[in-house]
Amino acid sequence: MTQLNKLIATLLLSSPAMLLAQGFQVNLQGQKQQAMGGAGTALPQDAATVFFNPGAISFLKQNQFTLGVSPTIAKGVFLEDNTNVLSQTKSPVSYPFTYYGAYAINEKLKVGLGAYTPFGSTMKWENGWSGRFALTKLQLFAVFIQPTLSYKINEKWGIGGGFVYATGKVNLQKDLPIIDNSGNYATASLSGNANGFGGNFGIYYKPTEKLSFGLTYRTQVNMKVNSGKATFNVPSSLADQFPNTTFKSSLPLPQVLTLGIAYKATDKLTLAFDANFVGWKAYKKLEFDYKDTTATLQNTISERNYKNTYSFRLGGQYMVTEKFAARLGLSYLITPIQSGYVTPEVPDATRLNFTGGLGYKVNDHFTVDASFTFENLKRSDKNKETNLMGTYKTYIYVPGISVIYNF
Repeated sequence: MTQLNKLIATLLLSSPAMLLAQGFQVNLQGQKQQAMGGAGTALPQDAATVFFNPGAISFLKQNQFTLGVSPTIAKGVFLEDNTNVLSQTKSPVSYPFTYYGAYAINEKLKVGLGAYTPFGSTMKWENGWSGRFALTKLQLFAVFIQPTLSYKINEKWGIGGGFVYATGKVNLQKDLPIIDNSGNYATASLSGNANGFGGNFGIYYKPTEKLSFGLTYRTQVNMKVNSGKATFNVPSSLADQFPNTTFKSSLPLPQVLTLGIAYKATDKLTLAFDANFVGWKAYKKLEFDYKDTTATLQNTISERNYKNTYSFRLGGQYMVTEKFAARLGLSYLITPIQSGYVTPEVPDATRLNFTGGLGYKVNDHFTVDASFTFENLKRSDKNKETNLMGTYKTYIYVPGISVIYNF
C-alpha cells in the first residue's frame, strides 16, 4: 500500500499548476501568449496580462474582458522493457478555460480578475495495461482565482500584485495485485479536494517605445488536503486490511521567477522572450496521515526529489494588416523529474514545443484569437518505487480560441 499512498501524493499535487509545461504544469493562460511560445511577461497585449505580469495591466489601453478555451488532446503509449508489450491511453478531450478582466479606476490604477484552469483533464489507460497497478484512470480539475491591482507609476514603470486562491479536485483509479474468486483484480478509487493560497507580483519597465522588460514572481503555494477519501473494492476476507478512510496532507507547488523582454523590431514585427526559474526543489517528499491505519495501510513519507529547473520561451507577432495578426513561437522546457521518479500520470521529459496562431480584430470592440500548440515527449525510466520500467511517448495537441471584448 505504500505505492498507493505515493501515487495519491503525485496526483493531488498535479491539480493546481503554474505557468510552465514541466512536471505537472501547463501553459494555457492566454491565446496570444500561447501562440508566441508562452512569452508574455514584457508584452501587455490583452487582459491575460493579469496572469503574465500584474505590473503591466496598467499599460493596457482599454478596459477589457476575455474568455478562452483550449481543448487538449493527448495520445500516449508505453513500451515495457521486460515484455515489449505496448500499451495505449484512451483519454477523452479536456477543456481548460480562461477568463480575464481589466478595468481602469483612473489613469494610473487598474483592477484585474483572472479565473483559469491551469490543469484539467482525464487520463485513461487501456484495460489490462502493464502499469495497471500504478494507474488506470485519472480525472483532474483545478481552478485558480486571482483578483489583482496594477499601478502605473509613470510612462515607463508599472507595478502590480494579485492574491491567488487555488482549488482542485482529483480522482484516481488503479488495480491492486489482489485477485478475487472470479479472477478479477481488486481496485482502489482515491479522491480529494485541495486548496491553497499564494500571490502573483510583477514589475513592468518600458524605457523606449520599442523595448520593454518584465519581472514577475509567483509564490510557492502549499495545497492542503484535509479530508481526502480512499475507497477500496477488495475481497471481503481482506476488507479489514483495506478500510475506506480519509487522509490529510500538505503538498507544495513551486515558486516561479520570470524575466521577460519584448522588442518592437519594426512597425509590424514584435518579438518576445521569457526565461523562467522554477523552484521544484521544494518537492522533496510528501507525508500522508490516514485517519484509519492497518498493518497494510500505513502513514507514509514518499521521496520525490524533484530539482529546480528552467524554461525558455521565444515568440513573434507580425501584423499582416491593421486587423490581422500572425504569431509563431518556441519553448524549451527542462524537466524537474530526475531519473527513477517518472510515473505513468507524469511521464515528463525535457522537450521543445512548437506554437502558432492568428488574431483578427473584428471591430473596435471585438477581437478573436486562436492558437495551436504541439508537444512531443519521450522518456525512458525505471521507477524506484514501483519498478515499472520502459519508454513513454506522448503527443499533445492543443488548439485554442478566445474572444476579447473592449469597452
